[in-house]
Amino acid sequence: MLSIHDEGAPPPPPASFNLAAHVLAQAAAKPDKVALAILSPTGARRWSYARLEAAVRGLATGLLERGLEPGARVLMRLGNDVDFPVTYLAAIAAGLIPVPTSAQLTRREITAIAAEIAPALIVAGEGIALPEQEIPVLHAADLPALHARPAADYAMGDPDRPAYVIYTSGTSGTPRAVVHAHRAIWARRMMHEGWYGLTGDDRLLHAGAFNWTYTLGTGLMDPWSLGATALIPASGVTSAELPLLLKRHDATIFAAAPGVYRQMLRAGLPPLPRLRHGLSAGEKMPPALREAWGQATGTQVHEAFGMSECSTFVSGAPARPAPEGTIGYPQAGRRVAVLGADGPVPRGTPGELAVSSRDPGLMLHYWGQPEETAARFRGEWFCTGDQAVMAEDGALTYLGRADDMMNAGGFRVSPLEVESVFNRHPGIRECAAVEATVKADTTAICLYYSADAPLAEAELAAWGAEHLARYKQPRRFTRLDALPRNPNGKLLRSRLRG
Repeated sequence: MLSIHDEGAPPPPPASFNLAAHVLAQAAAKPDKVALAILSPTGARRWSYARLEAAVRGLATGLLERGLEPGARVLMRLGNDVDFPVTYLAAIAAGLIPVPTSAQLTRREITAIAAEIAPALIVAGEGIALPEQEIPVLHAADLPALHARPAADYAMGDPDRPAYVIYTSGTSGTPRAVVHAHRAIWARRMMHEGWYGLTGDDRLLHAGAFNWTYTLGTGLMDPWSLGATALIPASGVTSAELPLLLKRHDATIFAAAPGVYRQMLRAGLPPLPRLRHGLSAGEKMPPALREAWGQATGTQVHEAFGMSECSTFVSGAPARPAPEGTIGYPQAGRRVAVLGADGPVPRGTPGELAVSSRDPGLMLHYWGQPEETAARFRGEWFCTGDQAVMAEDGALTYLGRADDMMNAGGFRVSPLEVESVFNRHPGIRECAAVEATVKADTTAICLYYSADAPLAEAELAAWGAEHLARYKQPRRFTRLDALPRNPNGKLLRSRLRG
């Protein structure tokens, strides 16, 4: 049997559609229900569905009053605050295209992004780096007043038209702008049963910041689209404080990156009688960590695999847990394959993981990069660059990246981007960045370099901090006389990973 797993096609979205309207459709029926609670050890700030929709549609009016045309890009430079999802949805509601970006990006990095997407407006929080270009700025301090503006109508239209742009690092060494359609939120319904086991009665606590795309989708958009309650820790809440918040606020589902689970276990966990299960994504959870969580809480953790271009499409779920050692099954509605040089390989044979180009959650294209977009497709299939093997029952085992992409706390980072920064350091001849094990069950970005003499680690760390977002910065620096290469001069990264 070939490595093709088809879980059937989902129903298409309505012909006239708006992502924000879909996310907030429950507001009319549940105006007084808590849509969002921002948690701290001393209490919670709560937003009802009525308040949330009013803020989104009022801000949409405020954006349109600035003369922005349909399809104009809105560059988001916001911190870990509710302004992030409200601005994101407001732009989409108004027919604009938000471009959420990490607040950690440096001035140099965000200048390059602005040059590429040519935003008509920047919505900016205090103290967050802005591009060098002269672009109108709407300051976060002015947003609350705009929430009270009259409600804008949702800009309805073709579900295949662009809705938002997110950035991911690519093998070229520079971030790539991924353009998603309004239908992407409709496609996320496949995750509700295929990963989350989510219902409208759930209280989902996501440990991430508002301005992380994992939080934006799993922690906010998906619960809201079902009328559930999203619980988000306030800025400054530590992992050690999360267990008490889970218990105090009756969280039924918990979502985080594996590192957060590890830190919570170290802090100790109280009984969590309302918690049904956990969710994990962004990087592989070590089996020992999963087992320790299960012993401490009596609950399972269900992992999902995906990418910026398609969100998650393979996962374990409460109704269908992933077999040990696998990343789970293609979600219902997905068509997934493992490819060799001549197409799908026999089951049990390693190859490149691919998802059908017909998947409604798949990106439209990379912004301004038609050749790069075309290069990712082979006939029907969008090639992920990840290696996997499919079992007879369709379960997939992840074998690693084919293109040496690194994972830093859930963010995918290109080694070429890190290397391009450190190769400009006057004391470095050449360097290589890899994701390597730094201690049991923990990996980090490590930089190996050749130089005439050892360089101070503090100096190298400062150089990285000046040019790279924090999550892209190496955590370990090692000097070598020469980097390992094969007879043809190709860098042997595998030797550096150990």
